[in-house]
Amino acid sequence: MEKSASFIVYNIYMRRARFTFKGAFHHVMNRGYNGSVIFPQDIDKKYFLAILDKKAHLLKIRILAYCIMNNHYHIILQNTSGKLSDFMKQVNSIYATYYRKKYGGEGYVFQNRFKSTLIQQDKYLINAIIYTLLNPVRAKIAGTIFEYRWSSANEYFGKVGASITDRRFVEEIIQSKGNLMMLCMKGVKIEDRVTRVGKVMGDDRFVEESMKMYERRNVDMNEKERRRIGDWSHKRLEQVIEEFETGEGIRISDIDVYRVSGKRLRLKLLIKIREESGLRFSEINKIKIFQDLKLNSLSVLYNRAIIRKYGERFVI
Repeated sequence: MEKSASFIVYNIYMRRARFTFKGAFHHVMNRGYNGSVIFPQDIDKKYFLAILDKKAHLLKIRILAYCIMNNHYHIILQNTSGKLSDFMKQVNSIYATYYRKKYGGEGYVFQNRFKSTLIQQDKYLINAIIYTLLNPVRAKIAGTIFEYRWSSANEYFGKVGASITDRRFVEEIIQSKGNLMMLCMKGVKIEDRVTRVGKVMGDDRFVEESMKMYERRNVDMNEKERRRIGDWSHKRLEQVIEEFETGEGIRISDIDVYRVSGKRLRLKLLIKIREESGLRFSEINKIKIFQDLKLNSLSVLYNRAIIRKYGERFVI
């Protein structure tokens, strides 16, 4: 049967590039297909958070808040590297593969790609964070945000160890645990608007400026904001190699990979390129110093090194 024009237009709208730009804040969420439970056990939620942790680290996405419920998730993040779509695609696809392998079944795990709302900084961003943390309270499965284990609530204003979120960023805008508790007691109402390129939480001026940023695909930031996201964005490969050669005092073309010292330097370079440039293993494999290694050997070497450096939580 021939599809109607309205269906075609709707489908094109839904599949268009995400309304985002480098440095943009977003509320992203996804749910199980037809509302089904996709995080039935604590270990499943833990695995999803491990994926989130690793991919945010590799793709340079700043996580500000999250909440994992049984049948959906919410994440507040900043698209610091400009790779939001890649990030969400990898997170969803890895978890979907894990879910199908564990629980079986056919078809979709998630309802769709993911829903994304662009957020204006300041009060709108704070509201989005509070809304996310209040999910288990609204669902009446927790009395306060701090009673629920699978959100980022307990990462802020405490003495937690490793955290998935950039807790300092959140603590800076909320200011104190007292303010966090007060905001949660008051509750928030999420007001977004549908534009021709997606949902936006913000005032008229922000919507207008965001449209221009989206069309230019280049954000004119002030120097403070440029510095703020600088540590999170990827570097050019040439810059990474130059910094490595300067720091180690040797050109990579002079590294003898047949000696133990050379192998160690190459491994150090592999980690630096992977983490700071965001290149895939297939892309790294084309660099001359890595061309004698098989593609799967690169990932094995990298994962072993990452376990030693960060622990098991970064290996998915």
